[in-house]
Amino acid sequence: MPLSVPDRLADLPYAHLLRTHTGPLRADERYDTVHFEGGEYLDQSAGGATFLECAFTGVSLSGVKLRRARFNEVWARAGRWVACELVESEWQDSALVGGVLAGVAAHGSALRRVVFRGCKLEAVNLRSAVLRDVVFEDCLLRDVDFGDAKLTDVSFPGSGLEEVRLRGAKHTRTDLRGAATLGLTDGPEGLRGALISSPQLLELAPQFAQALGITVQDR
Repeated sequence: MPLSVPDRLADLPYAHLLRTHTGPLRADERYDTVHFEGGEYLDQSAGGATFLECAFTGVSLSGVKLRRARFNEVWARAGRWVACELVESEWQDSALVGGVLAGVAAHGSALRRVVFRGCKLEAVNLRSAVLRDVVFEDCLLRDVDFGDAKLTDVSFPGSGLEEVRLRGAKHTRTDLRGAATLGLTDGPEGLRGALISSPQLLELAPQFAQALGITVQDR
């Protein structure tokens, strides 16, 4: 990348412009330099909304529909995104820090220059998504589906991958060497084109042998 990710709200270049949001989220609305702080949004529809230079701190979104929403220069910290619909959404120059994404549908989405730092992603559907210059740093990815996705310059430093699916994914400089664990549920075929380390290769050796129909048996 690199994309600079501030640790504090006050460090955002647009922090002095932020104004506090009140009321529900609305479809096709344009939110410019808005601060969503500590609120809870349940089963609301904000499809097609645009978020430009916005901040989310301690916000809980549950069942919120954000299909085709656009997030540009958005910073989110300590938030919860549960059972949200982010299908075909667009993310650029954004960061999610210390958050939780669970049961999120984000297939067909596009992420460019996005950082996930210290996040937990569980049951997240990123099938057919396009990820470019994306970093998952010190995250836990459990039951995350990258099937048929296009990954370019994506890395996973310090992250644990558990029950992750990569079947059909297309990799261009995908770097998995820094991943703490590399648990794949659909075999090693989805790693074609990705970069892994020698220890990871040894860890995955039984899966490679099974995929190739090799029986490994010591006398």
